[in-house]
Amino acid sequence: MSLVIEHHKADLGDVSLHYLLAGNGEPLVLLHGWPQSSHEWLRLMPYLADNYQLIVPDLRGLGDSSKPHTGYDKATIAADIYGLVHDQLGHDTIRLVGHDWGGGVAYAIAGQYRDWVSQLAILEMVMPGVPLPGAGELLGSFWHMSFHGVRDLPEALIQGRERTYISWFFNNFAYNPAAITPGDLDEYERCISQPGALRAGFEYYRARPEDAVAFATAAQQKLTIPVLALGGATCMGDAVKLCMEQVAESVIGGSIAECGHWIPEEQPEQLANQLKAFFG
Repeated sequence: MSLVIEHHKADLGDVSLHYLLAGNGEPLVLLHGWPQSSHEWLRLMPYLADNYQLIVPDLRGLGDSSKPHTGYDKATIAADIYGLVHDQLGHDTIRLVGHDWGGGVAYAIAGQYRDWVSQLAILEMVMPGVPLPGAGELLGSFWHMSFHGVRDLPEALIQGRERTYISWFFNNFAYNPAAITPGDLDEYERCISQPGALRAGFEYYRARPEDAVAFATAAQQKLTIPVLALGGATCMGDAVKLCMEQVAESVIGGSIAECGHWIPEEQPEQLANQLKAFFG
């Protein structure tokens, strides 16, 4: 399927965001995770572009967006997306999908701008600060969460070895590692090797304590919008739905079979079908 994709830049003051535009219809915002960029959505976008205008940014510090030294708490990044999509592009209501840390940003957006988001989909993300009964073994397997939180050390050890490092995650957190092609790795390596990109990516993890406080506070007032929560069956699985049930009143979803962490690339057609059914 061929699709015309436009590349744009938006100056928001302390950060400049690169973003993609494609398709026609009501706005649907797609937010990527680490160590990725807007590139992760390219296989999914053709399935959705006939129904929605797709707005696909590179988050602060990642992809081809600028890399400030501060502002990696998810409340600040949520404000980035609001500034881009609401203030600059003029959309008063959106549907929103977030994967990995993009899911954390998406939850922050839905919590901060409750009249702006009409429907929310969270992929392969559990929220810091939200109790997750029975998920201790799952979370304990994510050794990198603590490592990335250490100041300066990960950058020193990984710089010059970026492809080797990120390839470990694509190989070990996928059901089918071949779903991430050499061309995909080329693009992710290009982005994460830019000056400041490693630091910026790890700042997402270093902001976890601040995020945990903010998310725990937001969870006291559950989201009332419909939420779709999906995990890859061989990665987070049903834990994503369990997590969102703690913070939202109306949650559907579960696990996607034969899929690991990288849902938009491993199972784009199945994901598109679930999103279209959910959005109606």
